[in-house]
Amino acid sequence: MPGLGARLGRGGATTTQQSLADSDCIVIMGSNMAENHPVGFRFVLKAKTKGATIIHIDPRFSRTSALADIHVPLRPGTDLAVLGGIINYVLNSERWNSDPFFKEYVTHYTNAPLIVSEQFKDTEELEGLFSGYDPERRRYDTETWQFAGQPAPADPGGQPQAGFEPSRHATGQTGEEGQAVTGDYGCGLSYRAEEAEQDHGQTAEPYSAQVVPHAPPPVDMTLQHPNCVFQIVKRHFARYTPELVEQISGVPRDLLITVAETLLQNSGRDRTSAFCYAVAWTQHTIGTQIISCCALLQLLLGNIGRPGGGILALRGHATIQGSTDIPTLYNLLPGYLPMPSTQAGHRSLREYLAAEQSPTGMWFNMPRFMVSLLKAWYGDAATPENDFAYDLLPKISGDYSFEAMIPMMADGVMKGLFCLGQNPAVGGQNAVLVRKALANLDWLVVRDAYEIETAAFWYDSPEVRRGELRPEQIKTEVFFLPAALPGEKEGSFTNTQRLVQWHDKAVDPPGDCRSEPWFLYHLGKRLKELYQDDDTPKGRQIKALTWDYPTKGLYDEPDLEAVLKEINGFTVADGKPVSSFRELKDDGSTACGCWIYSGIMPEEGYNRARNRKGDDKASLEWGFSWPNNVRILYNRASADPQGRPWSERKRWVWWDPEQGRWTGYDVPDFPVDKPPDYQPPEGARGLDAHAGDKPFVMLPDGRGRLFVPSGLLDGPLPTHYEPWESPVGNLLYPKTPRSPVAPIFERPDNPYHEIGDPRFPYVITTYRLTEHHTAGGMSRTVPWLAELQPEGFVEISPELAAELGIANGDWVVVSTLRGEAEARALVTDRIQPLMIHGRKVHQIGMPWHFGYKGYAQGGIANNLSALIEDPNSRIHEAKAFTCNLRKGRIAREGERPL
Repeated sequence: MPGLGARLGRGGATTTQQSLADSDCIVIMGSNMAENHPVGFRFVLKAKTKGATIIHIDPRFSRTSALADIHVPLRPGTDLAVLGGIINYVLNSERWNSDPFFKEYVTHYTNAPLIVSEQFKDTEELEGLFSGYDPERRRYDTETWQFAGQPAPADPGGQPQAGFEPSRHATGQTGEEGQAVTGDYGCGLSYRAEEAEQDHGQTAEPYSAQVVPHAPPPVDMTLQHPNCVFQIVKRHFARYTPELVEQISGVPRDLLITVAETLLQNSGRDRTSAFCYAVAWTQHTIGTQIISCCALLQLLLGNIGRPGGGILALRGHATIQGSTDIPTLYNLLPGYLPMPSTQAGHRSLREYLAAEQSPTGMWFNMPRFMVSLLKAWYGDAATPENDFAYDLLPKISGDYSFEAMIPMMADGVMKGLFCLGQNPAVGGQNAVLVRKALANLDWLVVRDAYEIETAAFWYDSPEVRRGELRPEQIKTEVFFLPAALPGEKEGSFTNTQRLVQWHDKAVDPPGDCRSEPWFLYHLGKRLKELYQDDDTPKGRQIKALTWDYPTKGLYDEPDLEAVLKEINGFTVADGKPVSSFRELKDDGSTACGCWIYSGIMPEEGYNRARNRKGDDKASLEWGFSWPNNVRILYNRASADPQGRPWSERKRWVWWDPEQGRWTGYDVPDFPVDKPPDYQPPEGARGLDAHAGDKPFVMLPDGRGRLFVPSGLLDGPLPTHYEPWESPVGNLLYPKTPRSPVAPIFERPDNPYHEIGDPRFPYVITTYRLTEHHTAGGMSRTVPWLAELQPEGFVEISPELAAELGIANGDWVVVSTLRGEAEARALVTDRIQPLMIHGRKVHQIGMPWHFGYKGYAQGGIANNLSALIEDPNSRIHEAKAFTCNLRKGRIAREGERPL
């Protein structure tokens, strides 16, 4: 979630679901929350009963829309233009310019007053490009994006600090860039300089000595300097007028103004507004910038860090937040530490820290986090003399996201694949290519509760039925291993608001079904036995891993609370759990599997994720919320610069002058004893370099970023670009219609549609249903769910149906250059054409759960989509592309749908 990380410091939801009940206005955009997050949606309804205004901005009229006060239809892929229009309206409104609250929040808590280099050129000056663009490499050099007098970020090894280089191929480059800033981290270190000196004395040289803070850039607290961030932001969005936004998105001018006015009236000292979004924001080539645009807006409105405010990132399914915290992502280590990269100069631990450690802010403590992780993984094999076994860590050398894996499998580069809880034969983009790629592997391991399409592709798939794949010619050895269901295993879920909750096993799994921990633990044991006499680098990597977890139960399951203790962290000498990440050291005396989870087991046998005591405020004794059990992130901003609550109604965390510490309903996300009037001495490092009125502890200067000088590959400011496939051009920037740095996969088996291609005149968006889950493996095999939603369908408007001679319930075929999918037509008023720049544009909606296995079957929506990515997150674009539609079928009568 780099969009939130780049502007606020952490890639996690800033607020809780429960806090929505205290909102005065809630905007749900990029989400159908009532149907896809119904448990959390009850807090939206609670806010509504208390008088809050609920706004749903979405192409389809859904159950969420029906329960909202205002529904705003828009063309898929134009969310950023709509948000930009709201920003422009807000900045020019009488209320924002007359209420002192907004400028007080913005000048103290954001980088609005900072002066940007005169070398910087905006998209408004360069026809859709920022300064520093290299058209040959399709990437930006960020040197001109820096603040006045500040050096450009380090570029180790000649590679972009930001991670990977946008590419025209299936490979990329992975390195630093703000993977550090996409992290989710806590605070609590003391501000006192003498304590910082004492801590330095306890660390192993030379890590902290390598980073030297720079002099702060000039500021203009009046916000009048033409090159201050505030004025640059104002100019950048000046052309996002209600009239132009209507032409781009189809949102009526008056409706956009209503939304902007509602937000303005429900933001301020005594009122707060919240945004909720889901993957309909992330799955775009500019998805990161859509999210970062929302963060920018919420900073301008003073809603970050306050009860009833913030941004709730609604994660796609259970513990998906946890799977990025302790990541299944190729470019992150636990706790959002960047994965070492050969292309970013990370040859040694010293070079890694020199590139990644920040002289100021929380990331100054990166050596503590990294060394403690290495001790947790490699134990006695990690010593100061061998760089804590840093050489054993794998180093990435390209893009290994799932999108990039597909061409690598197809081309024979990747030989094997583990699929645990994933069904790429249906859920992968360009699923036709995915299934053909699976047929080119040497081996495939699928662990699932049912024989999903990915396990069965070799004998049952559309390609097999058409004769394009022949089972006897497929070389892939498929191993299908039955998996335990949630009630048959213990563990934890980290939900959408960073809350970790433990669940116990109810019964043992039947037959040969086993849990994921069982599979990974016993696989690891066998690998260690296999490589015990191997002194090659790969053998050393495996032999050095600590793998001595105790087991229990009938099947020798690893004790997950022992795993949790390692994640929490402990002192090496006596195995005693640390109480928080503040106790971690970089001299090898502590081990910690994920520093942001430190404190979840603060003492032996006490698992805070098991806590179940709630209250009507922060519920600090219900589960454990990282970091440091903080519930609302950046909550120093819930008080004014002097440390007083902005209002009694919105009181949350405040400074107690008698106690000399921050107090309130929540754990302060701030050094607890740093007074509001603290000013850092010259040369201060870490959190000591942040003044007492700077809430954003993960960022170098403690200020929320309206302007991002480094950390985003596609620009320091959110900019509207059309989806890669669009029926219309870019009205804002005709010469730069698409993201100039989006990673593309140009190959014959992944063709793209040109903008305005008359063969594919309709916009298609994909979405989820309440009755089914992701790629359908867990729901299409359940009889009662299949009865509720028995087959795939596409939603079309009555007007489009009349044009094409389609009646409700008819078979239709949706097609793109990648493939086709058939389904029943659902003719409905819930989805309507929109007028875009004087032209009527029809929209099609298609659920993406369906496939050819299970009780509920249907055409595969991802047969239609292409491999194309957001340059920051490497997430695909599936929420807006173009297609054609015709009445009829692909399969013969009586056959299963294709």
